[in-house]
Amino acid sequence: MSEISQQLPPVVEFPSLEKDSFDIRAIKNSALTVMVWGIAIMASIPLFSVIFMLVSEGGARIDVAALTEIPPAGFEMGGGFGNAIIGTLVMVGIASLISIPLGIMAALHLAILDPNSKLATVSRFLAKVLTGFPSILAGVFVYAVIVITTGTYSAWAGGVALAVLMLPTVTLAAEEAMRQVPQRMKDAAYGMGCTRTQVIMQVVLPTGLPGILTGVILAVAGAAGESAPLLFTALFSNYYMAELAEPTASLSILIYNFSGMPFDNQIELAWAASLVLVVLVLFFNILARVVGRSKFKE
Repeated sequence: MSEISQQLPPVVEFPSLEKDSFDIRAIKNSALTVMVWGIAIMASIPLFSVIFMLVSEGGARIDVAALTEIPPAGFEMGGGFGNAIIGTLVMVGIASLISIPLGIMAALHLAILDPNSKLATVSRFLAKVLTGFPSILAGVFVYAVIVITTGTYSAWAGGVALAVLMLPTVTLAAEEAMRQVPQRMKDAAYGMGCTRTQVIMQVVLPTGLPGILTGVILAVAGAAGESAPLLFTALFSNYYMAELAEPTASLSILIYNFSGMPFDNQIELAWAASLVLVVLVLFFNILARVVGRSKFKE
């Protein structure tokens, strides 16, 4: 028996996998978890307080009249900001029609066609610089180029100013989405005899579409809340727009104008317009997260 016992391997004692609440690592993990939750709650307090104020102050004024009628005069009651909603959507639409095609074409050059050229390097650097470009300077630039030239404030000028702000976001997001397309997919398409144009249209763009859409939606959401460039380009109007070449109302400028008036009716409309604008921007941000999540699942 002694010889057999000597030949048996020693018994290995495995460490216990039970959680020890008093272990130093467990204490550090719990402390850091509580700290992160505390910081997140503290950071969310201003956000939820603003949302609460908007809902409590502006929610009571949201009705069909507020969403469809034109702004009232100083001592008038009622009215709304329907023209500002239409003006905001029109100018954001103009900016999207300008910036999205240009941004995607620029991203194709930066990511696919000639990513290592000097032109691509300079363009990429300028796009990153423009992401931090003060929005009011975009308004001043468009004012000097379009408003002074045409002699009038207009929806066109406002749309161009917003396009200047949207373009770098669309370009950089689209470039990053196209760079994430696996090289083996492009090589396989080339191996099947596809041309570069076919690879771009049939492989790169469809595969990178979720990332491109995410950048586009975030750019649209940012443009919808801009006010500074519209002060120099579209100005404001108390009426529905009849043509694009005339001063045009927007939600952000209406909020700016009405919030400083000494009339309760206008201040209530400013709260209601703020709530509508926040809901609009929140919708675009949620849409971007949904699109980005579908990309992650793929």
